[in-house]
Amino acid sequence: MGVGLATPALAQALTPSQTMRGGSNNYRPNAPIVDKLGSGFLMTGLVRDAGTGDPLANVRIQIWAATVLGGDPDPVNHASVLTRADGTYSLEMPQITPNFGQPHAHLAYDDEAYQSVFLRPVMPSAQHTSLNVDFVLAAT
Repeated sequence: MGVGLATPALAQALTPSQTMRGGSNNYRPNAPIVDKLGSGFLMTGLVRDAGTGDPLANVRIQIWAATVLGGDPDPVNHASVLTRADGTYSLEMPQITPNFGQPHAHLAYDDEAYQSVFLRPVMPSAQHTSLNVDFVLAAT
């Protein structure tokens, strides 16, 4: 009788996040890593590897938006956070306000291990006080 071979679990491949039009507008490389940028709005998300579906720890995500403190070019509205061991991130920041008629944020992954991604999610309304934005990153 033959010896059975163990079959490894197949990885759950995911479609990588694609850069959105306008996502890189007013991008400032290497925004400082902070624990908090203000209060009134919570940005959250999960970062995963496209090939394996695994959460990615210690990944730098940059966030900027027009807020009650000024426009999205203003340095006061730019920050970076690092993902936790479970791939999640969060940033408390000032309330996002409409810019060019739409309340939206900008988020970026722009380091060397994975392909750069610039996102520009639009909020349903200016009254929302949170936004969840996930990243699926493809290796370079």
